[in-house]
Amino acid sequence: MGESKLSTKDKKFREFALTGNMWRVIFHVCIPLALYQSLNQIFKILDSMMASHISGESVSAVAYLSQINLMLTAVGGGLAVGASLKISEAYGAGDYDLVKARVSSLFGLCGILGLGVLFFILPFTTPLLKLANTPNELINLGSQYFKIELMGMVVSFFNNVYIAIERARGNSKRILYLNFGVIVIKLSLTAFFIYVLKSGITMIAVATLISQLAMFGSAIYHMLDRHSIFSFSFKSITLKGKVTKPMIRLSIPVIIEKVAFQFGKVVINSMSTAYGVLTVGALGISNNMGGLTTMPQNGFQEGGAAVISQNIGAHQLERALDAFKKLFVINTIIGCIGYGLTTGFLHVLSGLFAGNDLVFRQLIEEVYSFEAFGAIPLGMNAAVMALLYGFGYTKLTLLINFCRVFVFRIPILWGLQQFTQIGSKSVGIVMMVSNILVGIMAVVVAGIVIRDICKRYQLCFWRINKEIERV
Repeated sequence: MGESKLSTKDKKFREFALTGNMWRVIFHVCIPLALYQSLNQIFKILDSMMASHISGESVSAVAYLSQINLMLTAVGGGLAVGASLKISEAYGAGDYDLVKARVSSLFGLCGILGLGVLFFILPFTTPLLKLANTPNELINLGSQYFKIELMGMVVSFFNNVYIAIERARGNSKRILYLNFGVIVIKLSLTAFFIYVLKSGITMIAVATLISQLAMFGSAIYHMLDRHSIFSFSFKSITLKGKVTKPMIRLSIPVIIEKVAFQFGKVVINSMSTAYGVLTVGALGISNNMGGLTTMPQNGFQEGGAAVISQNIGAHQLERALDAFKKLFVINTIIGCIGYGLTTGFLHVLSGLFAGNDLVFRQLIEEVYSFEAFGAIPLGMNAAVMALLYGFGYTKLTLLINFCRVFVFRIPILWGLQQFTQIGSKSVGIVMMVSNILVGIMAVVVAGIVIRDICKRYQLCFWRINKEIERV
């Protein structure tokens, strides 16, 4: 394997992931990731609050342009998710040369993707924003903001890959610490630019770019250890089918899924304007409040998918299924706790966003009182996503998330608008219905997939295996 080798720490984690008590493995990998996702959600909320200090138009510009940015970011994010699962699989299988080649080739693919953004999108931002039906006043206010956000997005491509690789090798705590540092830098700079220098939204993008570059610096430091199988090497970049084809094949449905989901959110926001600007704002805040529950669930999803992939690579399919069972239980419990806490403190939470605007506060509470019911089914859905990602059923994850937006959400909202007089409550109702239905669909799909896996490999999903449960 040349100069690269498996470090003592990586070897210890691999053995732990493949033989340790599954409850301990899941908590070890996923708790830091759940905290990481939670911190990201809190950061988004605080960032929005600081943007509101500039002006209401600034909040609208940031929200609108950020949604377009998220659609583009989904390409890099989908590549990182899909490809990292194949890295985890090779790691679990003990094929360390393949791990090195896939890590290096993945960074190479991100480089190509980043160059594409810089040469084919960045020079044409104004036509792109007009194509996205962006109002002229928001283009005038936020075009510079959007350009800097695009540069930050290119850096985030590499950062997302780096995070995915650290996740694959079980370095969840490092991810948490790095993300905490990024958030401190980002919020400190944003606060300085807005409250001290009295700057506009362009400097919010500058703060984001600087914080992303800080993480990129850490990524370079850790990825240049040429003795590690998880390091980057130009010599290891290859386009050979064995290395890149499985990563790309697994990533394409994930990319489509993430882009389509973000596009669907843009459509829902547009449809919600029929009830007035306040309703759109209330829906956005309701989504943020729901994220306090769903983001930790997503952290368990990401970590769980990596654990499942590693065990599949080691041909321990029953243990991989056991990881899913644990994830399903944990995410359901998180959903129950999240529902109880957010609805119990709903009046307090709504006041943080609405201030003295009692009408807006009531609207937020009205919308979230419906959306909150999705906390439990979305936790189940996240566990199923981990199962499907881990076993490589990314076409099914695409189907589920497509249905979530384009079958269970947009048509239902259209129907409520056309045939009822419910009013602004409709946006909360459609969130509740779509989230419950996608949870049910995910459980049904999981049942079919698990039955197929058990039949194909002669496994018993419900059997309690003493070997699996040993500490």
